[in-house]
Amino acid sequence: MGGSQSQKKEPLEDKPWREFDWGEKEALQRSLENFSVRNPEVNVRILVAGQIGAGKSSFINSVNSAFQGKIVCEALADATAGTSRSFTQRFQTFRIRHKNGELPFVFGDIMGLEAPSLSGLQVDDVISTILGHVKENYIFNPVSPASVGDEGYKSDPSLQEQTYCLVYIMAADKVSIMNQGVIEKMQNIREKATELDIPQVIIMTKVDEACPLVKDNLRKIYNSQKIKDKMQECCNLVGVPVSHIFPVKNYHEEIDPEDDIDVLLLRALSHIVNIANDKLAQKV
Repeated sequence: MGGSQSQKKEPLEDKPWREFDWGEKEALQRSLENFSVRNPEVNVRILVAGQIGAGKSSFINSVNSAFQGKIVCEALADATAGTSRSFTQRFQTFRIRHKNGELPFVFGDIMGLEAPSLSGLQVDDVISTILGHVKENYIFNPVSPASVGDEGYKSDPSLQEQTYCLVYIMAADKVSIMNQGVIEKMQNIREKATELDIPQVIIMTKVDEACPLVKDNLRKIYNSQKIKDKMQECCNLVGVPVSHIFPVKNYHEEIDPEDDIDVLLLRALSHIVNIANDKLAQKV
């Protein structure tokens, strides 16, 4: 009886509402490893931003794990439940590596977004980071955004230091209860990044926590009405179209990589780097 009730609460559609090839992991890996950047002298820089605890650093680690064939933790992530402060305090960049070298993609990891206006990362700091003004290892100040004259501020950034895609990290199990202050910050970031013509994508993490049926079988992700609804919520809150929203599961308790987790991550990354590469082409 419990199983029947669960099915009613978490309906599954007979046909996937988004086409997905679960057997394309190796093809995606080859494609990304052979990726041609429009400007060979510039790496494709991708900035991740989101509410504290949504899984920004874990997403970077999970992508690296998918390529390296082992669980890695280069971007330190906080495993403390219910934390109210961002674990990431400084701006750091992380290269994506595979077994034979490095890929021409760079992830930028920044402080998490918090609800109070003078807590966590400020909207102006996100925009400054996108434009390349924030130097590596700059420690964010929640009260005073980076500005000209600060030691961690670069007035004349190169193409290498600029961001070509902004990725919002949103936790599927927390979308419905996100603090209004955080939502407003994300909407402000969205508005300013759009004015700069910066492509934007949402990575929706923790799909297994949002839908028990997906937790039991990750391949049901695109049959789950709940996951589809959560993606629409993300769209409504931030304004990024559903076509640019990708549900994934980060590595958390696993000790070895799993193909189904990897292929979701790699498909999302493939879309992100192609979007970013098109933006880079406009500056070549």
